[in-house]
Amino acid sequence: MALIAADRAKERPDEVALRDDRIALSWAEVHDIENRVTNGLHAQRLGDRRRVAVFAENSAETVLAHVGGMFAGCSVVPVNFHFNADEVEYILRDSGSEVLFTGPENLDRAVDAVGRVSGVTIIAWRSPDRPAGVLSWEEWLAGSSNAEPTHDVAPRPNLMYTSGTTGLPKGVDLPPTMFAGGGNLEEFVANLQKNRFIDFGTHIVIGPMYHTGPLGGVRILAAGGPVVVLGRFDPENVLRTIEKYRTGSSVMVPTHFKRLLDLPDEVRAKYDVSSMKLVAHTGAACPVDVKWQMIKWWGPVLMDAYGATEVGTTCTINSEEWMAHPGSVGRAVPPFSVLVVDDDGNEVPAGTEGRLYFEDSTGRGIVYPNDPEKTAKAHLRPGVFTLGEIGYVDNEGFVYITDRFSDMIVSGGVNIYPAEAEKVIIEHPGVADVAVIGVPDATMGEAVKALVVPKDPKNAPTPEELIGLCRSKLSGYKCPKTVEIVATVGRNAMGKVNKRALRAPYWEGSRTIG
Repeated sequence: MALIAADRAKERPDEVALRDDRIALSWAEVHDIENRVTNGLHAQRLGDRRRVAVFAENSAETVLAHVGGMFAGCSVVPVNFHFNADEVEYILRDSGSEVLFTGPENLDRAVDAVGRVSGVTIIAWRSPDRPAGVLSWEEWLAGSSNAEPTHDVAPRPNLMYTSGTTGLPKGVDLPPTMFAGGGNLEEFVANLQKNRFIDFGTHIVIGPMYHTGPLGGVRILAAGGPVVVLGRFDPENVLRTIEKYRTGSSVMVPTHFKRLLDLPDEVRAKYDVSSMKLVAHTGAACPVDVKWQMIKWWGPVLMDAYGATEVGTTCTINSEEWMAHPGSVGRAVPPFSVLVVDDDGNEVPAGTEGRLYFEDSTGRGIVYPNDPEKTAKAHLRPGVFTLGEIGYVDNEGFVYITDRFSDMIVSGGVNIYPAEAEKVIIEHPGVADVAVIGVPDATMGEAVKALVVPKDPKNAPTPEELIGLCRSKLSGYKCPKTVEIVATVGRNAMGKVNKRALRAPYWEGSRTIG
């Protein structure tokens, strides 16, 4: 790897730079591997878009593939490792990726997907029994040069897939607020080193690295910060790892907090977490009681980062500010300012609930490549966009989220767009209509529920049948956890469904989101 790792390899070659649940790699080893990944990708003669995808569970190799892709001037596409082959095929076609990195857990689905898309090379780690045509990561690295790659490469942002506020998944470039940019690698890394997480020692990656937050661990390693990457979430293992490696920072979602707090008191008391100095949390609103408990346990180290993949962070609030304004997601951060409007688009005064919008002083707003209709729908006017939520702003400029006017479901910090499950369920011959909504879930915030109108009420399909149909075509997290047979979903004369009204009976009070 160019730049920082090269210096680290000279100055402290034996110091551990990257570790996961299986291996620990020194700076010298990381330098060698990253040079090989970078040079190997240069040799692939990628097309103009230089897209490579990573479809793998959290591991050291996953981090190395991402960093090597960045330093090869590639636009790296993180692919949700829960996706089935159909979903992966869609991402590969839509992104134009020409290389797909994967691991043993995902290899079968990767092979299935790539079998339907021409011109994609699979490179798989720890897969000795791989099918013909799949390159071995280990052999590919051995055959690549470990010489210092050229630094005269323009960095490219990740292409992230998100459902946004409406529609099926769309690729969006990592926004300027999150992409370090620069005309070459030296400028890129210099910008990466401005990352605040670098100041807190070892960073622990807890969430899946197809999300923007956990993916920050890649940028931290590239900037010279040591990283520990964990696999599937295990709350006690998180505490054990924090204590063992004295990690200083992380990015988490409220569901992680809830599961940590659910551990028995004696288990929580076993581990010293005092090394943690900054924990950004994102992905979903954090329940007030959960955040109070985490601050009491870990200290005032939590920082809420409210925003979206499409635009990055729009508001932040640290623990001290939050304790003075409990429930707020913070004040808007440059280049954004906040405004609240009524249903007619008129701005309302402080303290008045309405549709929450942000104005981007750069004029960019949200950009969905190749989807001008979706881009326009997210905007009130050029540069003024919504993330689909309802809220208010107090007299000091602190933002509070109270509800959601988009159809989005947020479960465990993951955005789920109901249209995907609705499209599958309506194909069932016994279904006349369907609406998928989010209902309360103590751990995940929201759970997916399908409201189904049968063609024949006396012979309605069973919940098990409909859930099974969804699971045969979609990733498990997108599928309903429950199904309810109803007489109507309340479509109006224009065929529209009021999802907020459908959600209301399942929630206490006027709030209809987790």
